[in-house]
Amino acid sequence: SKASNAPKAVIKFENPVFDFGEVPEGEKVKHVYKFTNEGKNPLIIENAKASCGCTVPTFSKEPIAPGGTGEIVAEFDSNGKPGEQNKTVTITANTEPTTTELVLKGKVK
Repeated sequence: SKASNAPKAVIKFENPVFDFGEVPEGEKVKHVYKFTNEGKNPLIIENAKASCGCTVPTFSKEPIAPGGTGEIVAEFDSNGKPGEQNKTVTITANTEPTTTELVLKGKVK
C-alpha cells in the first residue's frame, strides 16, 4: 500500500469521538471530524472504512501538507437501527500506526 511506504505524517483529530445524543429512527446523522497534520511530511489518507454499511465516510483525497488541516465526514443512517449505536470509522494513512479509529455513537429512539 502507498501509505506504508510514504514518509510518516501525524494525524491529530480535534475530537475522534462524536456522541450524537438521541435521534429519532430514520434520521441521518452527519458529522465532520476535523484533523491537522502535525507531522513533517505530507499526510496521505489511503482509506476510510466504516464498521457497517449504515455509516458512509468521505475523506480528503489530496495529500495534506505539514501543518495543514482536512476533514473526514461520516454519515450514519439510523433507519432500521434502534437502540445504542457505536460505529467506528478506521482511517488508513501514512501514520504510525497506519490506522486511526474514529467513533460515532449515540442512541436511536
